Amino acid sequence: MSSCPCGSGSTFEACCGPILGGAPAPTAEALMRSRYTAYVKHDVAHLERSLSPDQRKDFDAAAAKQWAESAEWHGLTILKTEQGGPDDKLGAVHFSAKFKMEGEEREHLEIALFGRDDGRWVYTGQVDEPGKTVRRETPKIGRNDPCPCGSGKKYKKCCGVAA
Repeated sequence: MSSCPCGSGSTFEACCGPILGGAPAPTAEALMRSRYTAYVKHDVAHLERSLSPDQRKDFDAAAAKQWAESAEWHGLTILKTEQGGPDDKLGAVHFSAKFKMEGEEREHLEIALFGRDDGRWVYTGQVDEPGKTVRRETPKIGRNDPCPCGSGKKYKKCCGVAA
């Protein structure tokens, strides 16, 4: 048995494995962890399946697969969760995902939003931290590159819409 890539300390079989296999995530944080693990394991089907219907409309499976396979995943840290428990309808998970791409160490920080769809947790989007100064330390993302937020969409259809 191997430890789960999400960093929970549990085995993959006891943690994200069942969720990637189709079992519902008990909490928003569990779904967040499973989505990170899906990137590590290149499970694009789970990434798509765990999106809300609105997010799924623009999901680009090929771009998500390319991003997942081109990155060397170094770890997930859950910084804070708000709601998202077994009895909640909404939740937010503030996380840091570290990875290496094209020889550069990178970190993706996000406040991911989750909701329920037919009783199952799904990823519904993200919010930016208000008032936080953004300093670019990586090359500019092209319009047709995969969005760094991990949605699987092209940047121009996701976080780059207002850019």
